[in-house]
Amino acid sequence: MEALPIWLQLTLLVLLLLASAFFSIAETSMMALSRFRLGHLVRQGRRSARITAGLLAQTDRLLGTILLGNNVANTALTAIVTALAIRYFGNDDRVIVIATTVVAVILIVFCEITPKVIGATHPERIALPASYLLRALMLLFSPVVWTVNLFVGRLLALAGVKTSGTKEPTLSLDELRTIVLESGRFMPQKHRSILLNLFDLERISVDDVMVPRHRVEALDLATEERGLREQLATCYHNKLPVHEGEINRVVGVLHVRRALGLLQRESFDAADVRALLSAPYFVPSGTPVFRQLQFFQENRQKLGLVVDEYGEVLGLVTLEDIIEEIIGEFTTTAPGGDGGQGWRDDEAVVEGSASLRDLNRRLGTRFALDGPRTLNGLLLDILQALPEAPVSVRIGDLVVEIQQIEDRMIRSVRLHRGARPASAPRPGR
Repeated sequence: MEALPIWLQLTLLVLLLLASAFFSIAETSMMALSRFRLGHLVRQGRRSARITAGLLAQTDRLLGTILLGNNVANTALTAIVTALAIRYFGNDDRVIVIATTVVAVILIVFCEITPKVIGATHPERIALPASYLLRALMLLFSPVVWTVNLFVGRLLALAGVKTSGTKEPTLSLDELRTIVLESGRFMPQKHRSILLNLFDLERISVDDVMVPRHRVEALDLATEERGLREQLATCYHNKLPVHEGEINRVVGVLHVRRALGLLQRESFDAADVRALLSAPYFVPSGTPVFRQLQFFQENRQKLGLVVDEYGEVLGLVTLEDIIEEIIGEFTTTAPGGDGGQGWRDDEAVVEGSASLRDLNRRLGTRFALDGPRTLNGLLLDILQALPEAPVSVRIGDLVVEIQQIEDRMIRSVRLHRGARPASAPRPGR
């Protein structure tokens, strides 16, 4: 070192500092780089992305090269600074301690913390260009790195650590949901909402989206001709389940357009209607909504009757119901539906048969969804009996006031946000 001029020694120090900083920033940026983003860049044909992906596929060799280069640069830097300090300030313990301290501070600030923070902040902008030099260094250091990795592999084997057979990174539905929720800057709100609804399709069943049995619009063949005419002339839907006597005795599905010709006749009977029916499509209770969407597609159906294990009709589910779960409610609502729900002066009047999921979506409530599916079911579960008179209960930050009870069901409920109104009875629980 004494034979080298001072300017060359200082130049060597600067180069070693830059080399140490390069290895630090390259290591952090490589490890912080999103594998999914990298895969997208590879599919776009980016050469630097392909090189980077190749390096990351050999993580042991990559880390061995980076750590080898970093440690060689740091060791050489410490040795040169110490030698220069002894040469110009004497071979004294205090000189060596001061020189070592100065080198340590420089390495920590300029070769460790600062480069690694930059590398973690901008991994893609740094890792891709750095991959060219890292690939060349991997080839240069390959004999040494192979020897070191062989020794490390034996140590890991003795410790019982397996490094082979590592799996490609995968994402669960919950992790995908988190990514979508945090994509506010990159994705419109409506698109984000649709994706979140898609993730929910595997978690909910047809029971959560079906029209309950008591709200199903159906045609009863046991009705006289005048009644059949009125039902056909005033029906709201294009397709009607047709039953005989009670709804559990479903005989088919009627496309209302086929029956328009019957209304032009002077008279017709149940046999004429029966001739126009198509076979009913039954859906087992508890079928996941996403699977049912596939079944509709495979069977070319748009309407299904949900039945329990005993064959009792529980309700009706349509392709439109499932699509609404994905993209949101349509503007039109069937008679007796809940499309007009909304808060007015911190109050909302809803039907007792309203789905808790619909209420959470439309009113922003936070009813638990792991128990009863309807507001009526939730209130009966809390009260443990059908109340004989209107009562109020508090559920979370809501006061739920039962207004109307009919036919062993809670028909109408008033929701209050905030404090319980003074006129409301004490909660039943």
